[in-house]
Amino acid sequence: MANVIKLRKGLDIHLQGRAEEQKIQLKPGGHYALVPDDFEGVTPKVVVREGDKVKAGDALFVNKQYPEVKFASPVSGTVREVVRGERRKVLSIRVDADAQQEYADFGKRNPGSLSGEQVINALLEAGLFGYICQLPYAVSASPSVKPKAIFVSALRDKPLAADFEFEVKGQEEDFQAGLTALSKIAKTYLGVGPGSGLTGVKDVEVNIFDGPCPAGNVGVQVNNIAPVNKGEVVWTVGDPTVVLFIGRLFNTGKVNLTRTVALCGSEVKSPAYADMLVGEELEPLLAGRYDAGRSVRIINGNVLTGRPTTKDGYLGAHSSEITVIPEGSDADELLGWIMPRLKQFSVNRSYFSWLLGKKQYALDARVKGGERRIIMSGEYDRVLPMDIYGEYLIKAIITGDIDRQEALGIYEVSPEDFALAEFVDSSKLELQRIVREGLNILRKENA
Repeated sequence: MANVIKLRKGLDIHLQGRAEEQKIQLKPGGHYALVPDDFEGVTPKVVVREGDKVKAGDALFVNKQYPEVKFASPVSGTVREVVRGERRKVLSIRVDADAQQEYADFGKRNPGSLSGEQVINALLEAGLFGYICQLPYAVSASPSVKPKAIFVSALRDKPLAADFEFEVKGQEEDFQAGLTALSKIAKTYLGVGPGSGLTGVKDVEVNIFDGPCPAGNVGVQVNNIAPVNKGEVVWTVGDPTVVLFIGRLFNTGKVNLTRTVALCGSEVKSPAYADMLVGEELEPLLAGRYDAGRSVRIINGNVLTGRPTTKDGYLGAHSSEITVIPEGSDADELLGWIMPRLKQFSVNRSYFSWLLGKKQYALDARVKGGERRIIMSGEYDRVLPMDIYGEYLIKAIITGDIDRQEALGIYEVSPEDFALAEFVDSSKLELQRIVREGLNILRKENA
């Protein structure tokens, strides 16, 4: 029987433009790109050249620190370009897909009959291991360190988040195979929401998280089940589609990086879902589905944690949403903040819109204010359901006090855990960036 963990802290933001449970049939343009920056903590070493032929599942690049960690091509085709930026940083590896797809064959296997070492080796060989992350540091996992546990979150509760249970329909066998494979490595915990249809899975401990966003954050779930102490490592899968990738590998012997993506946001004409491959170009998905004459922000991922992109961009490795919202650069508000607003969302009831109940809002991308000194008001704590002092931790990171950061629980957090705190922050600080920089410094110090 599943455990129920009730969380009271957090904030549900109701936005317009949630995807309807229907799928758009896309005609792929044939252009794909794998972006190393999608895999936090990985220093890429490209192992292909322009003009090389690759199969789906062949490695495009490896982690320079751990060369056994490969990253697989989503399609078979020809390597068109290795795009580099300043100081020859690898920005992406672009592949033009073949009309007829070929797959590298890794062999079907029953994960229930494998050892943990065999599962890890299979994931390394197929280029899927890098999709698993770890705490501390919230980076791509290291195969050299055995985790004390593995945490999978199948609860997506951020604003406009894609419904994983809609995606997993018809793929239950792959999901179970993926969970069984992970359970061979270490004890595995699965976090779901109330009323989930996934509580009957085997080989894992199921926990139901009942509370507002960010209950679905895998870091929040780790903190409420088995907090990470200094010297300990846990592996995390905050993107449950990765479990499907793993299950497909063992059930078919092939790498299939197809995921169901929600095209959502208040600027989208008919929000819906579409099946896409990791790295697939976004133009076929976005063409004609929003008013190109308006100033909009296209986000590769969720509104709280995603990255800005364009219609010429490519689907991120962990992106389950492509979100289109107003940019706000053309907003012209009569009398500014003095007017009693009914169409704006406010956490502290500054506007009369709170009287309208669970109204859906069409929020834009404006910050609405400038950066100012941090205010110790407790506003982070109200949306952070973790046993840490968020404001004190942020101050310790800003001042570079490593001992205090460790005492305040930096090993337990990831940048996405502070996404809601960043949204409500009256100081307008880029909290996710601050946390990432703090984790990177700590990782370098402890290397």
